[in-house]
Parts: sequence; structure tokens; C-alpha cells
Amino acid sequence: MKKTSTRLADGRELLYYDSRDDVVRDEADTRPLDPVSTASEIRRDPLLGDSVAIASHRQGRTYHPPADACPLCPSREGRHGEIPAADYDVAVFENRFPSLAGESGRCEVVCFTPDHDASFADLTEEQAALVLEAWTDRTAELAELPQVKQVFCFENRGAEIGVTLGHPHGQIYGYPFTTPRTALMLRSLAEHRERTGGRNLFDDIVDRELVDRVRIVLEGEHWVAFVPYAAHWPYEVHLYPRRRVPDLRALDEAARTEFPQVYLELLRRFDRIFEDAQSPTPYISAWHQAPFTEFPEGVGRDEFALHLELFTIRRTSGKLKFLAGSESGMSVFINDVPPEAAARRLREVASS
Repeated sequence: MKKTSTRLADGRELLYYDSRDDVVRDEADTRPLDPVSTASEIRRDPLLGDSVAIASHRQGRTYHPPADACPLCPSREGRHGEIPAADYDVAVFENRFPSLAGESGRCEVVCFTPDHDASFADLTEEQAALVLEAWTDRTAELAELPQVKQVFCFENRGAEIGVTLGHPHGQIYGYPFTTPRTALMLRSLAEHRERTGGRNLFDDIVDRELVDRVRIVLEGEHWVAFVPYAAHWPYEVHLYPRRRVPDLRALDEAARTEFPQVYLELLRRFDRIFEDAQSPTPYISAWHQAPFTEFPEGVGRDEFALHLELFTIRRTSGKLKFLAGSESGMSVFINDVPPEAAARRLREVASS
């Protein structure tokens, strides 16, 4: 992999990740851009104890542009976007409309491919491996920023999710705090450790699924994917490396090599869940990595388990799972699809 760092016309960082070492990235961004002006602010909720990002400047962000005006496509004569090059493998740049900026963190956009009409599931294993390298590299670099306490790599796919740009891309957030979801996991981890005399909660969850078998979706030598026992979403899969590690940086070479094969198969199965659907399955794919600080007493960072959660808000063809009163008002999810049935369906749509 070759990594090239450059700057866009307004000063934001742009990074190219190329599979070939002989690629030269010297294209300049010639757009007449004004300096980025953000008003990101973190406010803490005194009742719930969590944090909310206030980012009013995002109201003016690009919204469903036509394909020939996509800012994530390679630039060409007469049309210049966020990536000045006429072609690229993987590109990462600072978001022009970030939810978090400056002392409030950092937001980046990850373009998986120059092909506007593709999806992550269309990538080759080599291309997916390069994306994994980019995620890992960004995690390592953002970890060095003093204001970043946790790194979150994720992809939103589909208009139903709220995606405003159709080009296949994801995002990376560098939060200035430990996220509420992770804080809950750490609390459960500490309580389980105390209750069981030192056992690891993540290990026990994976072991339980491997014993029960009914919710296992896919297994590799180094990865295992299953629908969780108490799945929140209609179709939800958790993907764990068999060797527990706290973040992407700690994956060994064997796990990195196998990941593209396993992950691409999961994504392709998701697109086959609903046979008569009029559009590809909308989904959120989210990497959970250990934060860098703020661990419960007695719990070390290496006790957290890196894992990926992949889920869709589509509950059946033509129908979405909306977060209504119980979910939005009280954070109590009601799932219409039994996890065992979801796992069975995801096994049925295997590639072979």
C-alpha cells in the first residue's frame, strides 16, 4: 500500500491509499473554495450523562446531487469534486461539513471506489483489503490527536438510512469522549468480570453463540459472524475476530487476510435477504473499537473486543423499522424478527 497526503483548496487534508507503489498523486485542487467555517459544539446532557454535538453549519451540506455532479467521483475536465485525481483506489479527506471539528474532534470521509454506481459488496477482495488498511491507518493516526478519545469507522448505505450522497463511501469520527454505547459495554464488561471472577464478557458471548449454533451466520478460520441473542434490529449481524483484540491496529495478518472474504460475503447476503425488494438493502456497518481512556476501575483496554455490527432498518420488503415511542422515547427496542429466524434467512442466501 502507498499512502499520499495532500491538501484541498480550503486547507483540508486529503489522503490517497493506493495498491501500487509507483502511483504519483500530484493533482492540485483548483476550486475557488472559501476556508472551512464550522460551529461544532459539544454539550453534555445533565440528565442522561451523554453528549450531543451541535453543528448548525451542516444544514447547508450537499444533498442528493445528480450523478454527474457527485463530489466524491474523480475529477475531470469541467467537473471538479473533493478528489482532484482523475482516478483513485481509496481516498480519505476531512469532511467539509463535519459534525465534530477542532477541539471537538474530527470527521473524515472514506471513498471506497471511484465507481459511482458500485457498492462495497461489489469490491474485489483486494479492494476491500485496501479499505481495511485505510481504516487501520486512520485509527492509528487519529489516536495520536490529543482531542480524540475514540475512533469510529462506519458506513451508512441507502437513502432510507439518510444518506445524502449515493457514491459508495463511509465515514470516520474521532470523538472527544467515550461514546454512550461504548460506555454501556464497558460497564457490562466490568460487572461481568466481577460477577464471574474475572471472565471476559465478549469471550463468553462469542463462546455461547458457537455452542448454541442457531444464530451463527458465517464462520471462517479467524472470524465468526452471528445474529446476537437480543438483536435490536430486524436483521443484525455481529462479526468478531476469533482472537480478541481492542482495535483494528491489533489484528494479526491472518485475520486481515481473511476479513475481505468474510465481510464481502456478509454484505452480499444482505442484498439477497428481500427477494422482491425494489432497491438494495439499506444498512449501517459500524466498527466498535476500544476508546483510549475512561475505563471502569479494574478493566484494561485489552479486555474490550473489536467487532463490527451490520444491520438494516428494513424489516420486510417495502417496510422499514421505525424508531417509535418505545425505542425513541425509552430506548426499549421491539424487534419483529426473531434472531433465530434472521440467522436462518442469512444462511439460506449464502453464495454457495
